Amino acid sequence: MTADQLKHIISAGLACEHIYLEGDGRHWYAIIVSPEFEGKRQIQRHQRVYATLGARMQTDEVHALSMKTFTPAEWAQAQGE
Repeated sequence: MTADQLKHIISAGLACEHIYLEGDGRHWYAIIVSPEFEGKRQIQRHQRVYATLGARMQTDEVHALSMKTFTPAEWAQAQGE
């Protein structure tokens, strides 16, 4: 799987303002910014992202996904805006 494919899968299932991905095809690191994360704890945000991947996590198509998740306001603050 390529970064573009993974980005497309996540953004098709989750309204994202920003997605950054890097990885080797099986092990990924992501920064994901979504208004859908408002009012959710980190574990709930991660579960929401994993839900977009569905069976791809079980079939080992995506072996590992480490992520940082932000609301748009949190992202703006992290960027110093």
